[in-house]
This record gives sequence, C-alpha cells and structure tokens, in this order.
Amino acid sequence: MTTDTLPPPLQAQPAAQGRKKPRPWGQIASQLFLISASVMWLLPIAFALYVAIRPYEDTTKYGYVSLPHHLTLKNFSDAWVQSDMLHFFLNSVLITLPAVVIVLALASGVAFVLTRVNVKINVVLLIVFTAGNLLPQQVIITPLYRIFLKLPLPSFLSGSGLMYNSITGLIVINVAFQLGFCVFVLSNYMKSVPEEMYEAAMVDGASLWVRFWKLTLPLCRPALAALATLLTTWIYNDFFWAITLMSSGDKRPVTSALANLQGQFVSNQNLIAAAAMIAAVPTLIVYILLQKQFIAGLSLGSSKG
Repeated sequence: MTTDTLPPPLQAQPAAQGRKKPRPWGQIASQLFLISASVMWLLPIAFALYVAIRPYEDTTKYGYVSLPHHLTLKNFSDAWVQSDMLHFFLNSVLITLPAVVIVLALASGVAFVLTRVNVKINVVLLIVFTAGNLLPQQVIITPLYRIFLKLPLPSFLSGSGLMYNSITGLIVINVAFQLGFCVFVLSNYMKSVPEEMYEAAMVDGASLWVRFWKLTLPLCRPALAALATLLTTWIYNDFFWAITLMSSGDKRPVTSALANLQGQFVSNQNLIAAAAMIAAVPTLIVYILLQKQFIAGLSLGSSKG
C-alpha cells in the first residue's frame, strides 16, 4: 500500500470541528430554572401594571382576570393627586438619604476597626453586630414602642419632643437595624485588601485615619455602592416602622401613603396598583444609576479572599 492511498489525518479535522458539542443536561436545567424564576418574579409586577392601566368600572364588570375592554393612564394621575404622593415622596427622601449615609459611614468605620486594628474583642463585636440581624423586628416592637415614648429629643429634631412620631426616630431605628448587616459585609470585603498595602502605607508614615480615608474607602467603593443600592431599597420600602412608630399621617413615608387610598368598605385596587407602580419608580432609578457599581461590588466581593 502506498502512502497516496492513506487518508491524510488533517482531512478529518474540519469535519470534527464542524460538529456541535451536545449541551449537558445540567446547563439546560439551570437555564430553564432561571427562565422560570424570572417569569415567576416578573408576573406579579406585570399583573399589577395590567390592573393599573384598566379602569375600575372595567374590572368591576368583567373581573381582574379578564381581557381588557378599555385601557387608560388616568389611574396614575388620580393616584398621584388623591394620595398627595409628592408630599410623601419628600418624607421618604428625608428618611432614606440620611439613614443610608449614616449607616455607610458608621459601618465602614466599624468594619475598618474590626479588620485592621488589633483589639481582643474584635471577634466578639463582629458576632454582636451580626447577631443583631437575627432578631425579628416584631419581637421587640412593644419595648421599643415604650422606649420611643419616653426618649426626649430637641424641638428642632422632633415637633413632639420625643423619638415617637418623628422622622428622626425612623432614621435612628433604620440605622440601628441595617448597621449589623453592613458591618458584616464590609468587614469581609476589607479582609480581602492585601496586608502589604497597609504595611507600605505605615512605612510611609500614614496615620490610621489616612489608611482608612485614602486607602480603604476608595478600594471599597464597589461594595459601598452595592450596599447603598440595597439600603435605599430596604429603607425606602419600609412600612412596619412607619406604621408603628409614627402616628401623624402627614409625616409617614410614601409606602404608608398607599393606605390613604384604602377605603373603609370599598377599595379601588386599580388606583392602589397605579400608586404602587409610582412608588416603585425611585428605587428603580437608583438601581439603574448604580447598576454597574452594584454588580461590580457583588462580583468583586465573591472573587476576592
């Protein structure tokens, strides 16, 4: 047999390269799961939007789960006017922005001390801050309610002179309950910063404050942005504290403004759905603005260490 009759080995490579490798069943199952989870997550939002653009008379006659006979945006304008949405938006801003700034400032400082300052009780403090997140809010609402009724505040911080029924009280309680989670996240993130950077800074004569302000915080910017997004969503959407620790309806945040559209005997669910869609817009804007930093904070925090 001559060498001319032997099939060249290179001729079989293009055919092998043209074949598509079959997808593993695990990858297909994971994609189906993600698609199903996304549909289940978006379905209630889509249904609320569907109810919001239908007139109340249409849903009363044909039911909420029915084909629409008429669509309108009038529910959004009515919800904005009837619930005095702008006023409650400003209340939410006065509560959310200071609370987010204070939480991030305190959490970053505490996390830096716990991770970069050698103190014997560091582990104990970290456990205490973390354990605070395990306590349900409903468990301590009775003693906390009585404490708020007795704690005095200056008149420029509270019109009633107490922590109760004041925006300052809501800021304080949100800071207290969100601080532990942020300390836990930032302390783990700061541990991923190389120790050699701090040693070099100490050799250059950098003080503890310089190492915190000019070295640690810039490196933690993605984590801070991710936490800012989460905190804004959680504090802005808070309803429990605003109802239990605030008696004046005009001081409550926007989430409690939806209750103003609830009648004693009849409820216009179309109007409430439209107001809920409007109330969700600020958190959506915050996420869009901080989307890159949010994803970077999550990905960097998971890859370091």
